[in-house]
Amino acid sequence: MNTRGYLDYLHTVSDTNDVQPGSPLPLGVELTHDGANFAVFSRHAARVWLELYDDEDEVDPIRTIELTAPHHRTGDIWHVWVRDIGAGQRYAYRVAGPYEPAAGHRFDARRLLIDPFATAISNRPWRFEDILTPEAPQQSLAPAKSNAAVMPKSIIAHDHFRWHGDLPPVPWTDTIIYETHVRGATVHPSSGANHPGTYRGLIEKLPYFVDLGITALELMPVQEFNETTILRHNPLTGAPLRNYWGYDPVGFIAPEGSYCSLGREGHQMQEFLELVDAYHRAGIEIIVDLVLNHTAEGNAGGPTFSLRGFDNSIYYMLDQNDRSVYRDYTGTGNTLNANHPVVRGFILNVLRTWVTYMRIDGVRFDLASVLGRDRHGNLLDNPPLLEVIAEDPILREIKIIAEAWDAGGAYQVGSFSERRWAEWNGRYRDDVRRFWRGDDGMVGVFASRICGSEDIYRGSGKGPQNSINFITSHDGFTLNDLVSYARKHNEANGEQNRDGMDENFSANYGVEGPTDDPRIEDVRRRQIKNMLLTLFISRGVPMLLGGDEFRRTQQGNNNAYCQDNEISWVDWRLRERHAEIQRFTRGMIAFRRDHPVLRRDTFYTPADVRWSNPAGETPDWADRLAKCLGCHVYGRDLGPDLFLIFNAATEPVSFILPGLTDGRRWHRAIDTALRAPDDLAQPGRGIRVDLPRYSLDGRSSAILLARRPR
Repeated sequence: MNTRGYLDYLHTVSDTNDVQPGSPLPLGVELTHDGANFAVFSRHAARVWLELYDDEDEVDPIRTIELTAPHHRTGDIWHVWVRDIGAGQRYAYRVAGPYEPAAGHRFDARRLLIDPFATAISNRPWRFEDILTPEAPQQSLAPAKSNAAVMPKSIIAHDHFRWHGDLPPVPWTDTIIYETHVRGATVHPSSGANHPGTYRGLIEKLPYFVDLGITALELMPVQEFNETTILRHNPLTGAPLRNYWGYDPVGFIAPEGSYCSLGREGHQMQEFLELVDAYHRAGIEIIVDLVLNHTAEGNAGGPTFSLRGFDNSIYYMLDQNDRSVYRDYTGTGNTLNANHPVVRGFILNVLRTWVTYMRIDGVRFDLASVLGRDRHGNLLDNPPLLEVIAEDPILREIKIIAEAWDAGGAYQVGSFSERRWAEWNGRYRDDVRRFWRGDDGMVGVFASRICGSEDIYRGSGKGPQNSINFITSHDGFTLNDLVSYARKHNEANGEQNRDGMDENFSANYGVEGPTDDPRIEDVRRRQIKNMLLTLFISRGVPMLLGGDEFRRTQQGNNNAYCQDNEISWVDWRLRERHAEIQRFTRGMIAFRRDHPVLRRDTFYTPADVRWSNPAGETPDWADRLAKCLGCHVYGRDLGPDLFLIFNAATEPVSFILPGLTDGRRWHRAIDTALRAPDDLAQPGRGIRVDLPRYSLDGRSSAILLARRPR
C-alpha cells in the first residue's frame, strides 16, 4: 500500500478527531483527500509544535498542535495528520530542547522555524537583523516570546500540474549550456517582457534561445533565499545592496518567490513548473544551480530559522573541540555536515524532489568539494554521498556537474569522484584566457584544452564529456569585460575592492573600460570572437555566460553578487548594438552542431589530428615564445577535414596549408579578423583558398574546410 493509501486507511479506521498521529513518511507535507500529513526530523528535540496561520501578518497562530512522543514520534521523525488542510495553508514549527552550544545544541522555542521540505515560503520582506538571536533562550521547554511577527511561514503549494510530455535526455556530446539568472535575464526594461524578472519572463524569451541554438538553460540559484541579507550600501551611490545571486538558501525545494509573477502566495512552484514544461516542449533542458553545502543561518551569531532550530548538531559541521564553533568551508559561516547519514538522506531527498516533481534535467552543485568532506572536514577518498548521487536509480539520467572546489582550499578539477560527474573546468577558463592574452608558454596547454583536456581527465578515467568548458561564468568578468579591463572594479560592492578574484588573465588593449577608439575596439571584437570560436570547437561541453553573445558588461565588476541593478541585468539593447557578435555566436553554435568531429566523447588520437607551426612542421611545444598553432582535424566518416588556425601574436602570420587528396581544396569558413558577413560563411559555402598558404592577421583565428570544387 502506498503512503497516501495508508494514510487514508488510517484515518478511516481511527477515531473521528481532526488530528491523528499521521505517518513519518514522506518528510515535509503530503496532502491527502481530506487533510495533510506533516513530518519533520529532530533527534534531540524534547517537544515540537506545529502552528497554523491564516494570514501572513498574524503574530499568533490560529491553531497550535503539540506533537507528543510516542504518539507523534517514530524514531527521530515527528509527525501528525490534520483534517481539512489544503494547498495555500501557512504553517511553521517550534522546537524545544537543550540550549548547550558547547555540545552543539541550539534549540530555542521562541524561534519560528521553516519546514526544510517546504514547497513554498511566504512573502514577508524579512530582514536578518530582525531575527538575530545572540542571547541565550530561556531555559524552558515551553514557547516564550515569539518572533512570528517578523518571520515568513511555510506554505503548502498545489501538488498537481499538467505536464505536456517529457524531454528525453540530450547527450553530453550535443549539449550547449547557457548560464543565466532568472531575474537578471528579463528585468531590464529593454527585455520587452510582460512579466519582467520572473519565471514567466524567461518563458517569453524562449524563442530567442531556440534561435540561438542552445540545448540547456542553466539557472543560477532558484531555491528560496533572502534578498536582504546584505546590510551594506553602495559607497558610490548610497543605494542598499541586495543578495542578487542567491547562494544562501533559506529553503531547499521551495522555488524563489520573488521570481514569481503572481507573488509569493504559494504560486511560485506552479510558475516554475510552467517554465520547465515550456522549455521541454521546445527541446531545451533545464539545469539548476543547487546550493547544498551551507544555509543562510550563518555562524553562531547568525539567525535561527530552520535547520539550526531543528537539530544543529546533526545538520552542521562543528568543531570537535568546541562544538559552539562552526566549521566554514564555504566562506559563509557554516557548512552542512553532508556525510552524516541523516544529512546524506536529506540531500538525496532534496535532489529526488527536484528531479521527480520539478522534472529538472540536471544539477550544478555549488562548491561540490564540500560534499566530499567528512564531519571533521577531511576530504574523503571515496565520499559516500557523491557515489550515491551518481548511482541513485532516480538520478541516473540527469546531468550532474560539480564545481570541483570549495573555500577550504580543495581543488579537485580532473579528479572529482567517479566518471558520472562532469566538472566545471577552471583550468580551461584560465588557459584559454592566457593564450589569447599572449602569455608565454601557453601553446601546449591551449592545444590540450581544445582536445578535451586529456592531461586533466584521463588519469581518473574520465573523458572530454566530463569537462564543462567555459571562459566566463557568473563568477568573474563577462566576456566583454575580459577584453576591456586589466583589473577588477568592485568598488560598488562596498568591500574596498578586496572581494573577487585578483588575477583574471584579462587585458584592456590600451584603455581601461569603454572606448570609442576604433583600433582598440577592433582588437576587442577579434578577441571576443577568438574565445567564442575556441569554446565551440573544443571537445567537451561548452557553457556560454548569458549576454556574452552580445557583449553584456558589468562595468568591470567581477563579483556582482550584490548588484541587483543595471550592473548585473541583461541590457537587450546590446543585442542590436553588437549584432555582429550575436550573429557570430549563433553561427559558431551551428558550426559545432554541423561538425560532429568536434564533439565526440573520446580524446583525439595521433591518427585524428596533426598539429603544425606556421611552417607546416611539428610544433616545438617547449618554445615558450610560440604564439601560433595549426591543427588539421581529419573528418573521415564524420564530415570534411578541418584546418584550425590560431594566432595570438600581434603580427600577421602565414600558415602553410596541409596537403589534400581526391581533388579537395581548402575553403575559408571562418576568420575572426574579418568583419561581418565575411567573418562567418553560410553553411555549405565558403571562399576557396587557392594559395598554398593562408595569411592570418594578428590576434585572430580561422577555420578552413576541405571540400571538392563545385
